[in-house]
Amino acid sequence: MAEKTVLFLCTGNSCRSQMAEGLVNHFLAGRWRAYSAGVAPSGYVHPLAIAVMAELGIDIAGQHSKHADELRDVAFDMVITVCDDAAETCPLWLREGQVVHIPFYDPAQATGTPAERMAIFRRVRDEIREQGVGRLVG
Repeated sequence: MAEKTVLFLCTGNSCRSQMAEGLVNHFLAGRWRAYSAGVAPSGYVHPLAIAVMAELGIDIAGQHSKHADELRDVAFDMVITVCDDAAETCPLWLREGQVVHIPFYDPAQATGTPAERMAIFRRVRDEIREQGVGRLVG
């Protein structure tokens, strides 16, 4: 069976889509190849996203924030938008594959103590693993 491709698309490509890319490439390697991008990339991967992924033994520190247009030459079997803004502004060329919208809270917006912010990043990471990655398994 050929490896399928999935794009996780969000606004800034700093947290949710980056975590989803790392989760899929770790847990579904050989079956799915994940990419991530944003419609208005932030230019960085959030340090707390890197930290909570490291807790699972997944290193996303080498990933980078990029615009969806950088992936124009990749044919995607599925595009998963992880925020409402990305769903509304999804580039038309990405609609060739199956497009699915699974919104997640943006952990970059979290406030509170460092422990409270980490807890929110962990919760979102786990939701992405269950709902986003789970969508590709089922």
